[in-house]
Amino acid sequence: MDAGGSYMSSAPYVAPMEIVTVLAVLLVAVGIVGLVIPVLPGLLLTVLGVFVWALERNDSAGWTVWGICVAVAVIGWVLQYAIPGRRLKAAGVPTRTLVGGAILGVIGFFVIPVVGLFVGFVLGIFLMERLRLDTADAWAQTKVALKGVLMSIGIELCAALVVATTFVVGLLATR
Repeated sequence: MDAGGSYMSSAPYVAPMEIVTVLAVLLVAVGIVGLVIPVLPGLLLTVLGVFVWALERNDSAGWTVWGICVAVAVIGWVLQYAIPGRRLKAAGVPTRTLVGGAILGVIGFFVIPVVGLFVGFVLGIFLMERLRLDTADAWAQTKVALKGVLMSIGIELCAALVVATTFVVGLLATR
């Protein structure tokens, strides 16, 4: 009890802004991890983390940082599909093959925890290509499709890292 007769708390006071900032940082970090281990919508989570921070700040600096992050994310999303898609088309990988790989990837995700998405996607690509090509050519096309998918993940990861960096710069500049 203090001199005024009230009980003093030994727990430090944490301002609501600090809690929101920690939540935003966690969302950004989980988003990046979700890109390295593709289970979560990583880039979306990173942008959402910055949005939570900007919403709490509710000032021009916060909204400017969020706007830049949204622009980076949109560019990343466009490039993520445009660049690998063009390469896959140039290599002769048909759209139906990618759809087959995606379907088996989703099934694999639920059948085999953690790695099922990858296993299912590769198997789906190979089986779809095997329907139209011999085994060696089907495997060659499967490798082309895998390189395209890895490129797509890399582009999204780069965009998420730029979003995270922009967020950190904004966070430090507004402290």
